[in-house]
Amino acid sequence: MKTTAILSLFAGSAAAFAPSSVSKASTSLKVSADLDGMVGTGVETANKIFDPLNLSDWIPAERARAAELANGRSAMLATVGYVFPKYVGHFDGKVSVDDPIAAIGQADLQWWAQFVIFCGTIEAYKYTQEQDGKSSTGGGPEPAIDWSGMYPKSEESRRAMELKELKNGRLAMLGIAGFVSAHFIPGSVPAGPGF
Repeated sequence: MKTTAILSLFAGSAAAFAPSSVSKASTSLKVSADLDGMVGTGVETANKIFDPLNLSDWIPAERARAAELANGRSAMLATVGYVFPKYVGHFDGKVSVDDPIAAIGQADLQWWAQFVIFCGTIEAYKYTQEQDGKSSTGGGPEPAIDWSGMYPKSEESRRAMELKELKNGRLAMLGIAGFVSAHFIPGSVPAGPGF
């Protein structure tokens, strides 16, 4: 029995070195028509839309972009929130640690309820503004939320601002993932900031 098992293992590993016929796979991306003209291509994506899994065949491009922007905006805020207590300080109250992960557990349930209600209110406002023809992802004539009044009027300036926001959001998503990884798996980020 043992001999048969060992021989079958050797036979299986020898097959790994045998030549096989491999058909050439196409490396060009099948880009949906919705992706043409979207902001987000650049040097880091070889001036193409990055969609290696062809998700644009299953998800509308505008919805995927809205999700990317929302997650990027959240990641930008999370990155600032992760760095702020360590280098600037924290406010008076029950939360008394510089570690952002530990601070999550120290926050009152009442605070979390207020935070969820606040975020829901902002999302509901954005939704009603989108129903009126405004855009929460840029690319439209008028943004859904622009409290500062800094949204550019010219199309070229708008596209430049949208690209900056998209790239900063992508970087922040990688940054917060690195911070959290370094927290839970010490030494996992080679040049981690040492939070």
